[in-house]
Amino acid sequence: MNIEYINPFIEASQTVLKQIAGIDAKLGKVYLKESPYRSNSIIIIVGLTGQIRGQAMFSMTMDVGLSIASSMMGGMPVPELDEISKSALSELTNMILGNTATILYNKGLNIDITPPTCLFGENLQISNSKLKTVCIPLMLADGKAFEIDLAVEEQ
Repeated sequence: MNIEYINPFIEASQTVLKQIAGIDAKLGKVYLKESPYRSNSIIIIVGLTGQIRGQAMFSMTMDVGLSIASSMMGGMPVPELDEISKSALSELTNMILGNTATILYNKGLNIDITPPTCLFGENLQISNSKLKTVCIPLMLADGKAFEIDLAVEEQ
């Protein structure tokens, strides 16, 4: 996968997490995931179409998801993943991908995004046999991670 595709996702994610939730996210070690793979307990999937096609999957533990949702709502306690917190996390991914699309557009690449789909549960397994999945871990406080799994191809 072209590094020019990965960097806009990192830049947009770090910017939006800081602006919307006040969270500093440092880039971890980027690596390839073998399909099928297990994922954390919250996954938000957004389809990508246009000059780049595929999926961006945002993966986090329940603790991380609840903490991000709480930060987005001004520190209001979020004890469980309810409709409001799912909506907040889905909107976060919309903002990240909107910023990513703008960065890519400015580099001459047009993409569109689909509405996000939020999945949650234990032992979620992701299988993407056609595309390689690049994992971009963003490290948060206390060693927790917010992962972006990209499975894309150029058109």
